[in-house]
Amino acid sequence: MTTPTTTARAQRPPELSGQTLLVIGGSAGIGLETARRARAEGADVILTARNPQRLERVADELGALRSAAFDATDTDQLDRFFADLPTPIDHVLVTAGEPHYEALADMDFSRARRFLDQHLMLPLQVARNAVGRIRPGGTLLFVGGTGARRPAVGLTLGSAVTVGLPALVASLALEIAPIRVNLIAAGFVDTPLSASILGDQLDARRAELRDTLPIGRVVGPADVAALAVHLMANTALTGATYDIDGGQQLLPRGV
Repeated sequence: MTTPTTTARAQRPPELSGQTLLVIGGSAGIGLETARRARAEGADVILTARNPQRLERVADELGALRSAAFDATDTDQLDRFFADLPTPIDHVLVTAGEPHYEALADMDFSRARRFLDQHLMLPLQVARNAVGRIRPGGTLLFVGGTGARRPAVGLTLGSAVTVGLPALVASLALEIAPIRVNLIAAGFVDTPLSASILGDQLDARRAELRDTLPIGRVVGPADVAALAVHLMANTALTGATYDIDGGQQLLPRGV
C-alpha cells in the first residue's frame, strides 16, 4: 500500500544519491534501520558489527558494498579496517556500545573501562581515522543517550559520558572540519538491545511510555534513522546534539 510518506519520497530526488555510508554497529537496531533508510535514499552502505552471522544476513539484505565483523573497540582492527577502505566515503555512523548500570560499590572496573572505551575512546579513534577518508562536508555521527542526564545511583559512568559527549562532539567539529560532527541523544528506543536489557519487563515499559509520553507512542529505530539521514543530508549542521526521546525528558523523574 502506498502511504503519503512513500509518495512524497518518490516525488523528490533521493537525499543521499551517489553517497556512501559506513555504519559501525550496523547489524541491528538503530544502525541497521539507518542503513535501510540510507539505502532507500540512494546511498551505498558499508557495515561493521561483532556478530558475523547476523552481519552477513544484513549485508546480503541491503546489498552492502562490503562488511566486516570485528570488535570496534579493538584499536588495531579498527585502524586496519579504515586503512583498507577502498574509496572515500561520505558519512560514518557509530552506534556501537551498550549502557552501563552499576553502583560504585559493585562496579566491575574492567567492564567500566570497556564502557568508557566504547563511548569516549572509540569516537576519538573513529574521528582520527575519518580525516582524509570522509569527503569534505560529509558527516561523522554518533549515537548517545539522554537517560543519564538525571543523576542516580548506578548511573555514575553513564552520567559522565552523557554530559561529556556533546562537548567532545563540539570540539571535534572544529578540529576535523570541514567534516561535520553531530550527536544524536536518544531516550528509550524499542530495539533488540532494549529488549535484552529489560527482559520480561519490556512490555510493561512500552505500555508505560505509551501512556505517559507526549507523543503517545514509543520511539522506534526508524524515528532515529530518519533524524540520522536528515543530519547527513543537511550540510548546515555540525557540532550539535539532537535529542530524540518523544518528550521523555519533560516528564517527572522516574517516568
